[in-house]
Amino acid sequence: MKEWIDILLRSAGLFFLTFILVRTIAKKGLAKATTFELINYIVIGILAALISVKVIPDIRLGLLALAVWMGFPIIISYLTTKSKVLHDFIHGRETILIKQGKVMEENLKKAKMTGEDLLSELRTKNAFNLMDVEFAVMEPTGVVNVVFKSDKTPITPHHLQWKVAPQVEPQTVILDGNILFDALNDLGLNDNWLKTQLENIGVSVDNVFIGQVNSSGDLFVDLFDDTIQLPQPNVKEMLYAGIEKSQADLMKFALETQDEKTKKIYGHNAEELQKMMEKLKPYLLR
Repeated sequence: MKEWIDILLRSAGLFFLTFILVRTIAKKGLAKATTFELINYIVIGILAALISVKVIPDIRLGLLALAVWMGFPIIISYLTTKSKVLHDFIHGRETILIKQGKVMEENLKKAKMTGEDLLSELRTKNAFNLMDVEFAVMEPTGVVNVVFKSDKTPITPHHLQWKVAPQVEPQTVILDGNILFDALNDLGLNDNWLKTQLENIGVSVDNVFIGQVNSSGDLFVDLFDDTIQLPQPNVKEMLYAGIEKSQADLMKFALETQDEKTKKIYGHNAEELQKMMEKLKPYLLR
């Protein structure tokens, strides 16, 4: 067999073998990989390259080495799920950098971080002021997580005791000017609905770069032509305004009619609509 054919077959076979095995052992992206895992991936890549270009001439010995570097991480990963001590030994432990608002200088030295490194990491978490931070910890992957002081924590609907509608993942229904019919079907919609929505805002499918439908049924589009100004979706606001108008009409009829029985019916229905509006308000206007 010619040399180039042998290398081609080796490389192709090792590519797919390495791809399958790395997908098996690598459940996290490189950004979340520990130092041990990163070194392991590098060694696997080097071994595969050395085998494919015949620097390791005996393919059986090369595959044996590759099996060791791929098999051991799987075994270690299983054992670390059973033992906290082994997990901390292999992957490392988290390091507390700030506690009760005070920087832990000794821990900072252990983490090989300077004060400027700490401030830089805090800025990535939108903590531009050190006095706003109550607690900060460095995970074994090197990621720094931050807890703000209670009076500096961003306000959420929970703090205000607001009821809000549950959010679901928006569906992309148009991409690069093409309609994604599977996404439309998942939403229980069709292309006729989509085309009607686009006609209402005065754009064509060909001019839409990305189109998404959110949990409220609103269509948001980003156009290739950025000079075109689009109206913002206001389906929920219009729905609430319609209910509000109906409630106001019922109150008006109740005041205008002279028939007591009819007045009570109008008044009762107006009160029921008012109650419904109070329940819907957090979902439609926030």
